[in-house]
Amino acid sequence: MTSSVFTSERLLFTPANPDTNAIPIIFAFPNEYSVGITSLGYQVVWATLAMRDDVQVSRLFTDTHEQLPRTPEIVGFSISWELDYVNILNLLESLEIPILATSRDDSHPIIFGGGPVLTANPEPFAAFFDVILLGDGENLLGNFIEAYKEVRNASRQTQLKRLAQIPGIYIPSLYEVEYHSIDGAVKSIKPICPEIPAVVQKQTYRGNTLSASTVVTEKAAWENIYMVEVVRSCPEMCRFCLASYLTLPFRTASLEDSLIPAIAKGLEVTNRLGLLGASVTQHPEFETLLDYISQPKYDDVRLSIASVRTNTVTVQLAETLTKRDTRSLTIAVESGSEKIRQIVNKKLHNDEIIQAAVNAKAGGLKSLKLYGMAGIPGEETEDLEQTVAMMRNIKKAAPGLRLTYGCSTFVPKAHTPFQWFGVNRQAEKRLQFLQKQLKPQGIEFRPESYNWSIIQALLSRGDRRVSQLLQLTRDFGDSLGSYKRAFKQLKGQIPDLDYYVHAEWSTEQVLPWSHLQGPLPQSTLLKHLAEAKSYINPSPKELQPVLGTRN
Repeated sequence: MTSSVFTSERLLFTPANPDTNAIPIIFAFPNEYSVGITSLGYQVVWATLAMRDDVQVSRLFTDTHEQLPRTPEIVGFSISWELDYVNILNLLESLEIPILATSRDDSHPIIFGGGPVLTANPEPFAAFFDVILLGDGENLLGNFIEAYKEVRNASRQTQLKRLAQIPGIYIPSLYEVEYHSIDGAVKSIKPICPEIPAVVQKQTYRGNTLSASTVVTEKAAWENIYMVEVVRSCPEMCRFCLASYLTLPFRTASLEDSLIPAIAKGLEVTNRLGLLGASVTQHPEFETLLDYISQPKYDDVRLSIASVRTNTVTVQLAETLTKRDTRSLTIAVESGSEKIRQIVNKKLHNDEIIQAAVNAKAGGLKSLKLYGMAGIPGEETEDLEQTVAMMRNIKKAAPGLRLTYGCSTFVPKAHTPFQWFGVNRQAEKRLQFLQKQLKPQGIEFRPESYNWSIIQALLSRGDRRVSQLLQLTRDFGDSLGSYKRAFKQLKGQIPDLDYYVHAEWSTEQVLPWSHLQGPLPQSTLLKHLAEAKSYINPSPKELQPVLGTRN
């Protein structure tokens, strides 16, 4: 089923000629080609493998693939969306590989996974992988291949024990999890033998050359786009934010040595440029970068910017974007309430948000998208009313600017100070309240599905017992109803949905990812949590999360 999509690719690297003894690898993205090839992480890992002569890599997507080796030794998956796990299981079956790591033997390839979903909390997916790569792939990938080469002809168990010695490589089967009771909290997570490290440390790449597209194609979801990573992580450290906490420290690409040469190279093959990063405009030399892109020779370039910090939206930025065929800008504001922004550590005031809108309009932009959240710990009705008032004030200050308020439900994420909180049960009602208030004002309201937030919370705080639930859910179909049905079927064998999703966890309990160390120690996260709680006033009963530790 190799297809013509690959023929329209323009490569920005030179693949190596594999040696006769090269390791046959399948590198998969568990979604369609157009989605996978738009993932910068996937592109970069694939190119890194393709430039090595000691491996022969073939790509696999749900709708197409390159010619696959008959007996691959390694099969890898890059995962950037939680619900793609269904496609991982389907692809493994199509390759006739058992979906559970425990069912594989020496005749099967090593199955590895990486990407933001697995780095955050791999435990719900642990049963499906032999190897999980935690953190940045820049050094980790090479270390993985080199270590595998040393034990290439050994037994599977020997291979896994050797790989477990590499910092950032996590082998779930070499750790044993004990629970207080069959449906209770985690009691302990220990390696099964002394030579396996007790804690696996997420890997952080500290260079100042960040990623850039390795392929440009019209078949990508973002047609013909060339992407450049301008910054990695985010210095703001909003307390719920995985993109900041999980990827610290904040790193910026060197303008002269990395960004400008990368952009110049990309714009030779396309006129669409995407600047990526959680907070692109916080690059210390961002204005110089804009000046570079504003040169007359790039007049036909279409520019997209991921998300910008509110107080960096200048008229100059808006003008440059308008000239470069961008009509809209996205800023994250979290809430219109100063109190809520203090709780989450969003250093931002309403007047700065209004000014950003005024500047956007003055620079010629047509629309502004603001992102917020409902159900943030400590939130009360008056905070929602303040969000509505803020949107009204923006509309007044920048008439004619199309306003969109995108709103998700707060979901606790591993390795952040808010990992101990649960999802607010009132969140769905709050989304409805905002919809009712904003629509008549002529402000477009785009809520993210509350049911999807529930599933996200389950996967972001799940432990290994969730793996069996995921297998069942896949058989039932992928709706919230099928998750509830699976919980019913496993009643008494795993905790209920409530425990994973809504319960506030004790800061004393062992977390499902306690053996996986993110950038900050737990003591620092607890300090940040205490600071957030100092802003939360005693609130009505409905806002008090239930205490969900089970001993």
